[in-house]
Amino acid sequence: MAQEKRESSINLYVLDGGVIDIADMDPFSDTGEYRGHPGRLAVSCFLIRHPRGLLVWDAGLGDEIASSPNGAELAPGFIGRVPTPLEAQIGTLGLTFKDIDLFAPSHVHPDHVGNANAFVHSTWVLNRREMEWLDQNPTPAGVNPAQIKVRETATVKLIEDNFDVFGDGTVRILQIPGHTPGHQALSLKLEKAGPIILAGDLFHSRHNLEHRCIPVFNTSRAETLASIDRMQRIVANTGARLVLSHAMEDVEALPKFPAHLD
Repeated sequence: MAQEKRESSINLYVLDGGVIDIADMDPFSDTGEYRGHPGRLAVSCFLIRHPRGLLVWDAGLGDEIASSPNGAELAPGFIGRVPTPLEAQIGTLGLTFKDIDLFAPSHVHPDHVGNANAFVHSTWVLNRREMEWLDQNPTPAGVNPAQIKVRETATVKLIEDNFDVFGDGTVRILQIPGHTPGHQALSLKLEKAGPIILAGDLFHSRHNLEHRCIPVFNTSRAETLASIDRMQRIVANTGARLVLSHAMEDVEALPKFPAHLD
């Protein structure tokens, strides 16, 4: 674990992993709701400061995009922009990538692992089913194994079920497959803010959530619907605040970095 002074409570910081401007949101529903409509997605990643270590959840688009003032084409009709490199943001807290004890992605799409290889000194918490999918030959569309190449030399913890990250029930990884085979959410119990769930890409927008829209690129429609049902029951039973990592309104409602929730 990193040696800097630890806080006694758990802190949640929202890091800016970039933004994606999309010419046509049609792929984000397989029932046609968004056809012909442009959109913008936030790309969020999170730093959790726990008394037992520092966890980074998701890793944004990639700091190299910050050097391109007009952004980078991620795919036809998808332009990614990174206003502030992730390295500079965590530097605001007096940290470097070397200080991060744990790195865990919700899944391995490029907008969630853009800076993953920077965490060479961290223990990686990876979903076994996600890795088996990524390692298929040919490689599944929309993913790039080179973005997580460091896993070959880093310390890796493979998980297959829900996982208690620090062993005290306050930070838990929840299995919600469907967007990808090993897609995950992160459940937090904060002392003041209460329970919070970072929902990954189970929903890309509030409209997705309210109308149960399923992207055409999800690996399983049935698993996605089952995960939506499970997530909605968890939220109802715990009173958790559900945070959609790509929804601009959700991200803007959280404390602006370097402020945090605790």
